[in-house]
Amino acid sequence: MLKNKKILIGISGGIAAYKVCYLVRMLIRESAEVKVIMTPVATKFVSPVTLSALSKNEVIINMFPESKDFSQAERIETKTWHVNLGLWADAFIVAPATANTIAKIANGICDNFLLSAVLASKCPVLIAPAMDDDMYKNPATKRNIKTLKDFGYHIIDPVFGELASGLTGDGRMAEPEDILKFTSEKILCKKDLAGKKILVTAGPTIEFIDSVRYITNSSTGKMGFETAKAAGDRGAEVTLVSGPVSLESISGVKRIDVKTSEEMFEAVKSNIRNKDLIIMTAAVEDFKPLHISDSKIKKEDKDSFTFEFKKTVDILEYLGKNKSKYNYKLIGFALETDNEIENAKRKLKKKNLDLIVSNNPKVKGAGFGTETNIISLTDKNKSDRYPLMSKYEAGNIILDKYLKMK
Repeated sequence: MLKNKKILIGISGGIAAYKVCYLVRMLIRESAEVKVIMTPVATKFVSPVTLSALSKNEVIINMFPESKDFSQAERIETKTWHVNLGLWADAFIVAPATANTIAKIANGICDNFLLSAVLASKCPVLIAPAMDDDMYKNPATKRNIKTLKDFGYHIIDPVFGELASGLTGDGRMAEPEDILKFTSEKILCKKDLAGKKILVTAGPTIEFIDSVRYITNSSTGKMGFETAKAAGDRGAEVTLVSGPVSLESISGVKRIDVKTSEEMFEAVKSNIRNKDLIIMTAAVEDFKPLHISDSKIKKEDKDSFTFEFKKTVDILEYLGKNKSKYNYKLIGFALETDNEIENAKRKLKKKNLDLIVSNNPKVKGAGFGTETNIISLTDKNKSDRYPLMSKYEAGNIILDKYLKMK
């Protein structure tokens, strides 16, 4: 998958530096071309000779080369290596990225070759933090990581596990396999949706019973957010209308937060003009109380309560009826516990959809609250079922299907 891709790896001084040897080997097996930069401190944790042998390239440590093996022409070129390497690379992975290195990048400090190369780089930069739990959770580190995200750097989040200190907690560098996967997605991501305008809805809606209570569902918004992220990565201009979720905003994606189904309906109506595609992943509440109490309903002197409900607005039905008016493609979602494909086909026709994505929450790895999904895609001609995959991958498959629509 990474054949002929140029990968630059920057290693700072952390115990997780030894893992980068495995990452380099994996990249070489994928037929990528790899060059390695190390900070002087990093050389205390892993040998440059090892990384040079694995990458099949000279490891760069100092701003100016000291190796006698370089020719005079190469010595002249290396004076601007921090610029040239950033132009050469398709992706720049900083792993491990210590708290010190993260802080310096966030503040524009470049007092070693690695930092200079990061600041001069024009390719995507992927940063894999690695440090002790308390250092990772320190407000200064959290602020610096947020700054890097705001700058457009891609953060490969650390994981919970055993740390060099002997403690167990957050801050353990992501495994080489996960870094490889993350990098593959970023590098291989096609810009085939450039110029397209896409609206995605995500998460649950809530319907108030009184001033403090409401009904809702278990949707976390993950599927919609990952689909929006995939569309943005592929060059689309994305608007994301989200119900109440605890997910961070996506860089480059316009986010509109709503609570109730009516608020989501109004936000969708206000943003459907000039859209090429609308993807309705949101789990909109089907019912809402007929009457909402202005104050908290007291439980005293009552053993039971009866509430009367009415249907909420059918946003998907509205969008289906207005497809020809606004000239967009429409993709809906169906969460089905029984007769998944049959129910999906009926919904496809009834709501005037171009495609419907269905899944069964009873199946392990699918449904709400998971990082993965098992989806079926149904159009007017056929249904295709896909194996277990990440929701980001599922979002890309949906977008691939959209590009084949006529």
